[in-house]
Amino acid sequence: MVNESTDTDADRPRIALIGPPNVGKSVLFNALTGLDAGVANYSGTTVEYKRGTARFRDHETTLVDVPGTHSLAATNEAEQLAVDMLEGECDLVICVLDAVNLESSLHLLLEVLQYDIPVVVAINRVDLLEKEGKRLRPNDLASTLGLPVVPTVATIGKGFDDLVAAVAASLEDPSRAGPRQHVAETDLGRKTGVDENVTTSEKSNGAGETKAAPPFENRADSGPSWERAGELCEEVVVEDDEPEAHESGYLERWSDLLVKPWPGLPVAGLVLVGTFALVVGVGMGIRQYLMIPLFEGLVFPQIENAVRAVTVPGIYRDVLIGDYGFLIKGLEWPFALVLPYVVSFYFALSLLEDSGYLPRLAVLLDGLFGRMGLSGSNVVPLLLGYGCAIPGITATRATSNSETQRMTMMLMITLAVPCVAQTGAFIALLAEETVLLVVAVFLVSFAALGLAGLALDATLEGTRQPTVTDVPPLLFPPVRQTYRKVWMRMKQFVTGGALHMVYAIAFASVLYELGVLEVASRYLEPLVVGWLNLPAEAATPLILGIVRRELTVLPLLEMDLAMGQLFVGAIVGLFYVPCIAVFATVAQEFSLRAAGLVLVMTMAVSFFVGGLFAQLLMVV
Repeated sequence: MVNESTDTDADRPRIALIGPPNVGKSVLFNALTGLDAGVANYSGTTVEYKRGTARFRDHETTLVDVPGTHSLAATNEAEQLAVDMLEGECDLVICVLDAVNLESSLHLLLEVLQYDIPVVVAINRVDLLEKEGKRLRPNDLASTLGLPVVPTVATIGKGFDDLVAAVAASLEDPSRAGPRQHVAETDLGRKTGVDENVTTSEKSNGAGETKAAPPFENRADSGPSWERAGELCEEVVVEDDEPEAHESGYLERWSDLLVKPWPGLPVAGLVLVGTFALVVGVGMGIRQYLMIPLFEGLVFPQIENAVRAVTVPGIYRDVLIGDYGFLIKGLEWPFALVLPYVVSFYFALSLLEDSGYLPRLAVLLDGLFGRMGLSGSNVVPLLLGYGCAIPGITATRATSNSETQRMTMMLMITLAVPCVAQTGAFIALLAEETVLLVVAVFLVSFAALGLAGLALDATLEGTRQPTVTDVPPLLFPPVRQTYRKVWMRMKQFVTGGALHMVYAIAFASVLYELGVLEVASRYLEPLVVGWLNLPAEAATPLILGIVRRELTVLPLLEMDLAMGQLFVGAIVGLFYVPCIAVFATVAQEFSLRAAGLVLVMTMAVSFFVGGLFAQLLMVV
């Protein structure tokens, strides 16, 4: 991903990829540029510009994936970024519409047409429209608007060649992609306000309850742009001549049921339990039957023999293969212990994303989140936070409708949402004793999230605006796409989190052998031994955890701890200070003051709650 323009970029035409969330823009972007970008079936994935080079026949261009947005009303950061792109240096727009929710997509298109920029229209997911017994007439829309209109199915590449040809032709002759005069001059209104930012999917009533938006003809708040969008939709979407061939299937029936309390809530419980079981079961299987035999039976003996052959006993050998030897622990902890759970977690998350289930979970949780001043769509950054806090924090830009919500979500994520590396550490530490301890840690995490949300809602000033949640069709996750996403995210973990962990372990190994950690640990011993009821050597991981949060937990594997001590150590690690990279992200997204608040809050809660459990377990 490239974030800044270069001199070469300035010489090429710039094309903006604009459309609503969940419409397949990122799939198109990947196909056209060959770059890996986030592809997720829920709102908030593309929270920053993604930039890449795309060739449309003889034209080499800079293609920019603009954050998914329902309108250009600029009521949140995603919409503002789209407006900034249209008002900046943009030579052409590929406007990606959703065939299933075409009316709301046409509303966005009509807003885009208010800017004097050539537009090529790609109508994606036409296959899902046909499953509903309807048919699209793209030529009629092209004739009415005076724009190139290309039907596509992004997941299988259908229509890509036609889209490339249409863009190439429009670059050669921009008038081909210019709207008819009567369309451009229609008084549609660029700034439509909050009430206009409604899709045909879901709209909140502001009281924590999410309801389906009424059909176009029944909307009391419909403006000129919605009226025109409704007229166009009626003109170009017709009933299929053979409706009997498109009977409602199993997924279509469940698609509506899953957003209702019954059976939606019980199913949500089963899905979450099944996801947890999948992450733990698959991760433990990979670790036990593949990674540990590989490293302990093959890799580590070779490393130890090689190091002993070229070194003499002493500090250099101990730094390499001693108690914190980074050639051993630097491979064992991130790769043998944590990586298996990274793979299983991202596999489970990709299934939830690509199936379209996450937006339904957001609808179900809207009432619960509303009690904390949040909306159901805020479940997205929370779930991303379980992978890594950084994308979870940045995702709040698109899923939160106020700075108060963003601050609340950031504090909740940094306080009580363990990243996937921490989760792997918890499972490695506790699961062999009993999986119930892992469950208990996550129950504490959920309880802390709820209490923190209520406390922050009562403390932080701000108002809750109506919630819009896009609900895509329920699908069987495409195997190829799911595999690609898991592979991409695993590579990101290896090149990012795992390598950073190796560096931290190498640094810790040097400090440990020099005796620096031992001296520093003495100052923490009264707190660790007296309040947390842990052995004195457990003070060392607390120092390491400042660099990488999971290092608060992983060294406990080497200690002979009782079950209660393992649990206390995990609780301390759950609330402990985030990684340095997370602090940098908080400072960049919010302020240095906010980063300082995170440091004080997490440190205080970590020792306070961990100590309470330690004292309670001593009494019991």
